[in-house]
Amino acid sequence: MKIEHYISQLLYRYQCVTVPGFGAFLTDYQSAQLHESSSAFYPPKKLVSFNSHLKNNDGLLANHIALSEKTSYEIAVDAIQNEVSIWKNILEVNGRFTLKNIGELSLNSEKNVVFYPTDNVNYLTEAFGLSSFVSPAVKREEYKKEVEVLEEKAPIAFTPEARERRPYFKYAAVFVIAMGLSGFGGYHLYNSQIERETLMVETQVQQQVQDKIQEATFFIDAPLPAVTLAVKEDKLRYHIVAGVFRSPENADKATSQLKKLGFKSRRIPQNRHGLFPVLYGSFATKQEAIGTMNEIRKTKDSQAWLLIKEL
Repeated sequence: MKIEHYISQLLYRYQCVTVPGFGAFLTDYQSAQLHESSSAFYPPKKLVSFNSHLKNNDGLLANHIALSEKTSYEIAVDAIQNEVSIWKNILEVNGRFTLKNIGELSLNSEKNVVFYPTDNVNYLTEAFGLSSFVSPAVKREEYKKEVEVLEEKAPIAFTPEARERRPYFKYAAVFVIAMGLSGFGGYHLYNSQIERETLMVETQVQQQVQDKIQEATFFIDAPLPAVTLAVKEDKLRYHIVAGVFRSPENADKATSQLKKLGFKSRRIPQNRHGLFPVLYGSFATKQEAIGTMNEIRKTKDSQAWLLIKEL
């Protein structure tokens, strides 16, 4: 009987599958991986390993084989022992053998079993349908080099207009030098002239603004109507329910009793189940409603509950 098929089935569901008299196959969660050198992405998986020191029969593999083959537990244990004997003989003769969908087992120089898991099967059920892929590398550096080459090869053209403007730069330089040589007195004279001209411009602008204001004040043919601002009241969206009644008369009776006790009780419209809810009161904030509901539950009605709805 080939038992590696049943071992593979159990690895999907269990973290440890022990083969009595041989060792145990263990699974450990491995998160998604990125290999920067190859730009390859790998989904999360169960990484399978082998421990040759765990050989005691825990009954998991034998029970699974017995149920699958519809045979007895004892026959399943015998089948496992026979298969383990075959594995050990193959290791002694060939030094290695492969378990399908699990991995390869071999002996090292010290006669210890070494296990190499297969990459073809992912035992993590949450990663079903996910596969590895390679993303093309982003060629930022190559683009940068291309731009640098273009910048080096780009010709710099001097147009005739640029040459014609050069005399003006020369006159401007002469003017700056002359200003520097005029001394401290010339500098103050220049500033005074600027301040006087600025004051004249500001006075003209202010006069134009005043004229516009007077025109807008005294020559409005069709004044705008007065605007009335309506203060929006807070909506009472949080309601404490005292009970629901099938009869509107009973709902009105309960509402009257609650009003006598000092509550701002009311009966709201019939709900989609044909019942008439009766409220202790309604509130604008959830915090206020919950505080009042807790107080009602402690003193009057432990069944009171909160309804959030715009009525």
